[in-house]
Amino acid sequence: MHFYLEPGGKLVGSIRVPGDKSMSHRVIMLGAIAEGKTDVSGFLEGEDALSTLGAFRNMGVMISEPESGRLSIEGVGLRGLQAPTGIMDVGNSGTSIRLMAGLLAGQTFSSVLTGDQSLLRRPMARVITPLSQMGAVISSREGCPPLEISGGRKLRGVHYELPVASAQVKSSVLLAGLFAEGFTSVGEPAPTRDHTERMLTGFGYTVEAGSGSIGLEGGGTLQGTRVDIPADISSAAFFMVGASIAEGSDLVLEHVGINPTRDGVIRILKAMGADIESSNERDVGGEPVADLRIRSAPLRGIDIPVEEVPLAIDELPAILIAAACAEGATVLRGAEELRVKESDRIASMAEGLTQLGISNTVHADGITVIGGDIDGGVIATHHDHRIAMSFAMAALRASNRIKVSDCAHVATSFPGFAELAARVGLRLEVADT
Repeated sequence: MHFYLEPGGKLVGSIRVPGDKSMSHRVIMLGAIAEGKTDVSGFLEGEDALSTLGAFRNMGVMISEPESGRLSIEGVGLRGLQAPTGIMDVGNSGTSIRLMAGLLAGQTFSSVLTGDQSLLRRPMARVITPLSQMGAVISSREGCPPLEISGGRKLRGVHYELPVASAQVKSSVLLAGLFAEGFTSVGEPAPTRDHTERMLTGFGYTVEAGSGSIGLEGGGTLQGTRVDIPADISSAAFFMVGASIAEGSDLVLEHVGINPTRDGVIRILKAMGADIESSNERDVGGEPVADLRIRSAPLRGIDIPVEEVPLAIDELPAILIAAACAEGATVLRGAEELRVKESDRIASMAEGLTQLGISNTVHADGITVIGGDIDGGVIATHHDHRIAMSFAMAALRASNRIKVSDCAHVATSFPGFAELAARVGLRLEVADT
C-alpha cells in the first residue's frame, strides 16, 4: 500500500485522532493481572495494541472484542496468567515485546516472544540486561528477538540506573518488579513518559516517585477499574505540524492527552513559532486532556532543547518536517533512541528529506535540517509508520507530487489515517501499486 499526495492544500476542521497507543498497551497488561473487571474506552484498535490484546488472550485472559474503542478485561490477578499455547507473535510492536518481557520474566511458565521481520532486527539487550540483574533468564538471537523467557525464576528487587532515558525499559523493569521480592526502582537520566506509573496508581498499586527515581514493592494487588484513554498526542502531532506549515490552515484536535511527560512536541513547535492554543483542559482518569487549535504560522529553526527530546521522542519525525519548512537551521541532538525504533529514524528522515531537496547533516545522536523549498519525489518508509505519516504532511508544502511507499504499517498506530487526513484537506490517495 502506497500514499500518493498532490502538492498544496490546507488543514481545516475539527477531528479526534485515535486513542493513545502507549496507554492502550498498558491497560491490557495491567487489566489482565488485576483483580476483577476493567472497563476501557478510547482503546486504540491498531495492529500494535491488538497484538498485545491477542497475547494476553493466549494466556487465558478474557477480553471482549473491541467496539468503537470500548472493551472489558476480566483480570486474573497477579499470579493468574496461564502458559500460552505456542509462540506469541506481537507483530511490529516494540512496546509489546519489551514491556511483556518484564511482565513474563516473573511467571511460573516459560514463554517465547517474536514478531515481524522489522521487530526481529530491533535490539533487546536494553531490557534483557536489567531483567537479568533481577534474576530473569532470557535468551535471544544476538540481542534481538525471538526472546525465550524461562519460567519459575525467583526475581529480586534491584535499583537500575537507565543509561539512556527510555520509557519502555523503565516500564519493563517496573512490571518485573511487581513479581519480584523486595523493592524495585529505576533511575532516569531525564524524565520519560509516565503512563505506567500513573496507570499502576489508577489500578490501586502504590508507586513511589521522587528525585529522578521511580519504584515499587513487589507482590501487591491491582484492582480492576475504569480507564478512559485520551487521543494520542503522537498521532495528533502529524496534524499539528501539517496545520502549522500549510498556509490558511485552522484545525482543532479534540480530547488530546497532554501528559507533561508527552507534550514536548507542543513546546518545541511553539518555540519554532507555531500557533497552538489549548482549551477545555480537564483531567480524565488521572491523565490531563485538552482540545488543541492550530493555525498556520511562519516557523523558524531552533536548537531543540535536549531535555525535551525524551518528552517528544515519537513525535520527532513529524517535527523534522516542520524543520524542513522553517527559516534557518533546526538542530536535533541527544536523540540516540531514534536509532532503535521501527527503523533508524534519523537515517530514514535524512534520506527522505534529501529526496525532497532539503539539506541536512546527520549526527550520531541527531540531525541538522536547513529549511527550504520542498520538491516532490518518492519516499521509502522502511516499513515505519511514523516516517510514512510525517512525509505525507510534507506534501502540504511541496511543489510536486510525493509518493510515500510501503505504508501498510500505518495501521499499527493510526488506523484510518488516510481517510481522516483527506477529510480535513490533505490531498492524499491510497493505492496498492
